[in-house]
Amino acid sequence: MAHSLLSTSVRLLLAASLFAAAAPVASAQRAAGPDRPADFLDPAFHKQRRELLRQTMPARSVAVLFAAPVRNRANDVDFQYHQSPDLFYLTGYDEPEAMLVLFKEPQTVGGQAGITEALFVQPRNPQREQWTGRRLGAAGAKEQLKLQYTADNKTFAGAGIRWADFGTVLFTDLPADVRDDSTDPADLFSLVATFRQQAGIPNDFNPKQVELYRTMQRYGVSNAANIKGYLENLSKEIPALAQDAYVQGYLKATTDAEREKALAARPSSRYDNAALNDALDVLRQAKTPEELQHLRKAIRISTVGQQEVMKAVRPDMGEMEIQGLHEYVYKKYGAEFEGYPSIVGAGANGCVLHYITNDKPQVKNDLLLMDCGAEYHGYTADVTRTVPPSGKFSPAQRQIYELVLAAQEAAFQACKPGAEFRAPHKAAEQIIADGLIKLGIIQKPEEARRYFPHGTSHYLGLDVHDRGTYGPLAANQVITVEPGIYIPEGSPCDQKWWNIGVRIEDDVLITPTGWENLSAEAPRTVADIEKMMAKKSALDDFKLPKL
Repeated sequence: MAHSLLSTSVRLLLAASLFAAAAPVASAQRAAGPDRPADFLDPAFHKQRRELLRQTMPARSVAVLFAAPVRNRANDVDFQYHQSPDLFYLTGYDEPEAMLVLFKEPQTVGGQAGITEALFVQPRNPQREQWTGRRLGAAGAKEQLKLQYTADNKTFAGAGIRWADFGTVLFTDLPADVRDDSTDPADLFSLVATFRQQAGIPNDFNPKQVELYRTMQRYGVSNAANIKGYLENLSKEIPALAQDAYVQGYLKATTDAEREKALAARPSSRYDNAALNDALDVLRQAKTPEELQHLRKAIRISTVGQQEVMKAVRPDMGEMEIQGLHEYVYKKYGAEFEGYPSIVGAGANGCVLHYITNDKPQVKNDLLLMDCGAEYHGYTADVTRTVPPSGKFSPAQRQIYELVLAAQEAAFQACKPGAEFRAPHKAAEQIIADGLIKLGIIQKPEEARRYFPHGTSHYLGLDVHDRGTYGPLAANQVITVEPGIYIPEGSPCDQKWWNIGVRIEDDVLITPTGWENLSAEAPRTVADIEKMMAKKSALDDFKLPKL
């Protein structure tokens, strides 16, 4: 269907509407129970997000989004709950077992006419709340979140929504790995099952196929060679694709005109799990003033953490202890979570890009890479610093560090509105390739990929790898700039470079005229890091008894 991709007019509408309300929306206390933080985003922010999303929906459509599942840690103990960023973005609701339904045209829900939005939430339960915490319930959600219609989730099955009347049923990925609580007929498992049954979603509906068709439509002409190779390989691995008339029709096309004709023949379906993702990519990649306020706080907390750890770290400390220092600072400032598992790796561990074991008993004087970010009211930072535990870089460590720093400086200069998203990466990649050749670590530029294997930027916001279109950079986007060099033991170069891993990562706001480094408070240069590490730490006199 044509609605699987946002039209140009819809994208322009979103861009024009996103900042229509220039004045920041007030903060609000919006959580069950007394004495909770009072600086959450105001319900008016979430209402505006819902309205902008509704504007992208086609006529006669309905959109459904579910809460995140509860995740089990072990036996009868669950992980601390973390809401789906999309549902949080649209409602501010942070409890499980819930779903949001948006209607393009007003509907009758639960006997109430004129409804365009309905949130079904877990009911109040004093016995459960005594054990697991207070709940808003339908009345509390109505009062605090200001949605038009709220109800207990157990009423969803009988809400009377006329699913057969909708020409298009939109939804994001349906939770699949969800536990079924047999004692709760309206848990998330049951909500999803009821939705599938009432909306008539076929048992053989394949969301991966919809995603593949979307990719074909998006890149099937502009990047035909890569898409063709990708589809040919997939057809060999997945027998069903070899029989898929739409895919095979595209593969038979030999010119752009033939490809456009083949792509236009996409089979119609009233079920679409791609369009909402497209719309949310556009909405969430541009941050409002209210969102930037939370992001700035999360980032500032993280930079203070980097400063304090630089002052406190010693060679006899362990990775886990250092991780704890970062996360203590986060909690001290009221950050509810880490935005992702903290990466604290010394020496060889710093050469593992997403190393999260953090159990080396002593970091000694191995270069220490610390990729850590606080999450504040849903918004996460992502800041990396690499430091010498002794307080002084060795000559080899310093050479690699300053090469990465030079690459980051070049990447910063490429951060400007209108530049392609990969512009910072291309700038950093060139500097690193040239520098590694000069150091004798590689002989050809293409060999740099061995030591710099990741991209330089991703979006940042409610997710550490936030939603976005990866189109040209634009004002009010927040991205990371994080070049790195990682030389594990056994690499084909002089052994003096082995086990040196360096990443320098900052969080950058694209401004109307350029960029702003939001995490600049954390020292970056060799001189500034060594100066910070020479300072006295508040933890120097904190001694625990030996066990």
